[in-house]
Amino acid sequence: MNPDLDLTLQRVIRAPRSRVWDAWTDPALLASWWTPAPTISVVDRLDVRPGGAFVTRMSEDGVDFVPHTDGVFLVVEPGERLVFTNALTSSWHPATPQPVAMSAEIIFGEHADGTDYRVVVRHGDAAARAHHEELGFFEGWGAVTEALAALAEGDAR
Repeated sequence: MNPDLDLTLQRVIRAPRSRVWDAWTDPALLASWWTPAPTISVVDRLDVRPGGAFVTRMSEDGVDFVPHTDGVFLVVEPGERLVFTNALTSSWHPATPQPVAMSAEIIFGEHADGTDYRVVVRHGDAAARAHHEELGFFEGWGAVTEALAALAEGDAR
């Protein structure tokens, strides 16, 4: 982790790793938490394998959907780690995504109370990192992590 380039988030999710993993890899489950409420997500492609597509759209009104994520998975270690980037499109073309290019590593660790959930979002330079933080990284990723936890913990009960 490089604090000049990376933003991180960590929390314990009180559910088994398998439930948290499923929430990331099942398109219907991912759509239910991937964007902060009240925004609605649609998962167009979720090919969870190295090189596989990760494509979503979002809507504020449930009618008009706009692109949200168009990237690829770089690393898939089932139940343990996902790494994806939006710096390449799902068709493997170089991208200049808005508002910021990034690679995200999602780590699913063991914890006595469930899952040690960690996110590391990497940026190409300090300016991109600062811009992402100013746009509300902690609020946005925090909100979706809260929704992910509510989903996984609700299933665990």
